[in-house]
Amino acid sequence: MRDQSPKTDARHLLRRWVVDYFNRHDAAACADFIAPDYALRIGDTVFAGRDTEWLPAVDQQMQAFPGLAMTVHHVVSGDGWAAAYFSEHGASKGRAACWSGIGIYFSDGAVLTFCVAQEDYMTRARQLKAGKSDPVEAPAVAPWDDTAAPANPEAERIVRAWLCTGWPLDTDAIRVDDEHITGNPLKFTTQEVEIDCLLSSGDEVVFHAVQTGQYESGLPKVETPAPAHLHVNGILKVQDGKVVSGRVIRDRMALRAVLQEASS
Repeated sequence: MRDQSPKTDARHLLRRWVVDYFNRHDAAACADFIAPDYALRIGDTVFAGRDTEWLPAVDQQMQAFPGLAMTVHHVVSGDGWAAAYFSEHGASKGRAACWSGIGIYFSDGAVLTFCVAQEDYMTRARQLKAGKSDPVEAPAVAPWDDTAAPANPEAERIVRAWLCTGWPLDTDAIRVDDEHITGNPLKFTTQEVEIDCLLSSGDEVVFHAVQTGQYESGLPKVETPAPAHLHVNGILKVQDGKVVSGRVIRDRMALRAVLQEASS
């Protein structure tokens, strides 16, 4: 039965998403806190419809990783939204992997209605191929207990400008994909940025953007520079007029697929 309270905090709904649904693999629980027309956007793909598209897509992943679990490392929230930096981890056919993601979830005050997410499937593929899993980062101590802070337009402005720069970064405190593990950065020159959502809570800013520009190097089996676009999700901290730390996940797997298809 849907929650009939006047308004339910998005962070509370996200907690139910993680605890009641995902980590229990309990699709039936979703009816209580996820709208029937819920949609997930991940890269250029949209799964529209809770029961018709989204749940079947997640079920495929859960069948491939029967013990799949999610560890939440950080949560930020505001009015009508909550964002999480998390890791998914499990074993498929005897080989284990851990991969990170960032999801931004929206609610109507009663149920979750939409999510835009990125998961680092390229690092998952690397681990499965090697037969060795990366370690799971430490969980947040109390991810569901913090409260939302007021929006910060100045922090949002700084992140909008930051997104116009290219990759790789020169700030170690901003971790991007698995580059801190592999030491192999993606080189991408950004020419234009389309920001689909950008939200702030105090000095933290969450976003989903599509950067258009020039791929230079850094992807396995893609050696030729070419025009491309790159989906990017992030949670960043702004202090003293600049971005000082955070986590970014990009859709490198889709980028590689598009570039390989274009060169074939």
